[in-house]
Amino acid sequence: MENSNPRRLRAADADRERVASAVQAAGGEGRLTLEEVEDRLGAVYATKFTDELAELTSDLPRQRPPREFAPLRHRAFRVHLVVAVALSVLLIVRWVASGVPFFWPAMPMFWLAVSLGLHARVRGFRRGGATAVPY
Repeated sequence: MENSNPRRLRAADADRERVASAVQAAGGEGRLTLEEVEDRLGAVYATKFTDELAELTSDLPRQRPPREFAPLRHRAFRVHLVVAVALSVLLIVRWVASGVPFFWPAMPMFWLAVSLGLHARVRGFRRGGATAVPY
């Protein structure tokens, strides 16, 4: 029988694709030669178990997850952002219509930006993660 160790996990297609993209990225960065990429990709698609996949990328740096601004996932923050932008546009239109020589909307727009920053920070910590990705 092929699987002498009952604790070995069979690799899924998603596992193979994840490792194949890591190998291709390493080739694109110049960490692997074209021949090495071809050899490893052939081995990736021929593997049956996850521990074999791990061996194919053990000498490569780990890929970082894509950066995402976490508060944008939250509806309340998106509403806050839309309201802040709408108010800023309204303030600028009022300033243009008033003919005042100095840009008085700067201060209210500053406080709108501060409120957005605080909201983003609170949303990040409330969900258990920071708003900035530490890389």
